[in-house]
Amino acid sequence: MKRENRVYLLRHGQVRGYEDFPAYGHTDVDLTETGILQMERMAERLRLTEPAAIYSSDLKRSAIGARLIARHHDVPLHFLPELREMNLGDWEGLTLSDIMRDFPEELEKREAGLINYRPPGEGESVADLSGRIMHVFEGIRVEQEGNDIIIVAHAGVNRVILCAALGLDLDMMYNIHQSYGCLNIIDYFPQSTLVHLING
Repeated sequence: MKRENRVYLLRHGQVRGYEDFPAYGHTDVDLTETGILQMERMAERLRLTEPAAIYSSDLKRSAIGARLIARHHDVPLHFLPELREMNLGDWEGLTLSDIMRDFPEELEKREAGLINYRPPGEGESVADLSGRIMHVFEGIRVEQEGNDIIIVAHAGVNRVILCAALGLDLDMMYNIHQSYGCLNIIDYFPQSTLVHLING
C-alpha cells in the first residue's frame, strides 16, 4: 500500500526556566545549552532521512531546532504561527506554582471540563488547539502528499496530532508524554495510520 506521508514530529529542546515548570504557550523563550545540544543530536539522528520539507512553529524554541536540522537537508523550511503551542492567556509566563496559588478556582473549572476550558485572558481550550493544529497539519499533509516531512513543534501540538493518529479522545492527550527534544514517527496511508515511535 502506498504511503501518503511519513511525519517526523519533534518537540523543541529544553527551555530556559524549565525547572520551575513554566506555562510558556505563546511566550517566546530561548533554549538552554542542553536544549541546543538536544536539537543538534536530533539533527544528526535525522541526517539520513529524506524530507521534502521542514515545518516549524515560528516561536524561537522550535525554530532554533528546525534551523539546525535544516543544515543537513536542502529543502524548504517553513515557520508557521499556526503551529504554536496553546495560548495560555493570563497564565503565560507563570510557573505551575504561581497558577496553583493565584487561580485555584480556574484550575477546578479546568479539571471539571478539560476539553473546552479556556484560561482567563482569552486563552485557548484543548478543543481550540486541536482545531487549529489539525487544520494546518492536514493542509501540510495534502501539500506534501507522497513525501516525508519533518515538523518541529511543542508538547501540546504533538499530543493533539498523536491522539488523532492513535484514535484517542482528546481527554487522553496528557497521558502521552513529550520530553524536551523527543521524536515521534507516524506513517499515513489512505485507509490507516501507523505510529512507529512516541517520545523517542
